[in-house]
Amino acid sequence: MVRTKWKVIILNAARIVKPGEPLEIQEIEPQRPKGSQVLIKVQSVGVCHSDIHLWEGGYEGIGGQFLKTTDRGVKYPVTPGHEVAGYVESLGEEASSALGGVITKNEKVLVYPWIGEGLCPACRVGDENLCDKPRSLGLYTDGGYSEYLLVPSYKYLIKIDDNRNDLDADSIATLSCSALTAYGAVKNANLGPNDNVVIVGAGGVGVMAIQLAKAVTGARIIAMDLDDNKLKLAKENGADFFVNSKKQNAVDAVMELTNKMGADAVIDFVNASKSVETDMQILRRRARVVLVGLFGGELRLSLVSMPTRAYRLIGSYTGNLNQLTELVSLAKRGIIKPVISNRFKLNQATEALQMLRDGKIVGRGVINP
Repeated sequence: MVRTKWKVIILNAARIVKPGEPLEIQEIEPQRPKGSQVLIKVQSVGVCHSDIHLWEGGYEGIGGQFLKTTDRGVKYPVTPGHEVAGYVESLGEEASSALGGVITKNEKVLVYPWIGEGLCPACRVGDENLCDKPRSLGLYTDGGYSEYLLVPSYKYLIKIDDNRNDLDADSIATLSCSALTAYGAVKNANLGPNDNVVIVGAGGVGVMAIQLAKAVTGARIIAMDLDDNKLKLAKENGADFFVNSKKQNAVDAVMELTNKMGADAVIDFVNASKSVETDMQILRRRARVVLVGLFGGELRLSLVSMPTRAYRLIGSYTGNLNQLTELVSLAKRGIIKPVISNRFKLNQATEALQMLRDGKIVGRGVINP
């Protein structure tokens, strides 16, 4: 067994010290990886809406109530960033032995961040993203807005062929949340050929859902957004029809596009009170509504319509490790291509979050530490 020699490293990390305040660049000495742990030198980390909620300290709940992240187990200060790609810097003794040279120092890898405690019913069947006591990187433990990231086990790493120029670190990183969330949502929508699906929100995650739905379902895709630039991007990535809900009556537009029948499914990557209110008005009988975004709010339902029209409301949260492995395979074959529109340095982390919050990032933003 070859042990990786350890050298003392001082890393820079952009940390949320207090919600709502600019992130601070702090110097930290990372732990030496032990057992199954692996230290990753971060090349790229995605900027996600979940990072915004972590930065703001919570979400909007019923009646405008603010749901604090600390009530969900988050502790500050914390380093955000869960979409991470980079290179293996050092391995613990168990990781070195167990991998047997499969992953070695300087290997290019993608990190699966949705880590559970391992014992709950979800973890036992491989759905760690739905763990009762999550330990997700960049949320409950320090993440990738940093020069280095300590991953708790080698099993959360997916090896990437470093000889492929089309799979750069920026594109790879976004697979672990943006693409994975989209993939899980498309699967939960249970789309069939010729189904009409409305994808609400044509940002980075929505565009990935359009690519995936186009590639694996055969459904007719209606993209809905407030921004013509995002709808243009949706068209370039495979959407069949487009609705600007700021300029058009969204309900009338969708009903016209579906011969007055309504959509077979809606995947809502906004999931705000107003967007879901619209969702419920454009449904065909038997339709599925998949709620993904975290903008929050509340929804009033016609309870009689739920059984009589057999609607299904489905919550969808990221995806499991097997699904991420499937996504990497799709990316390697060129079936999906993440859209990277903005790149930032580590000291621009606050600016990156502000731009994403203000809707100024059309595709996906990444930080290169």
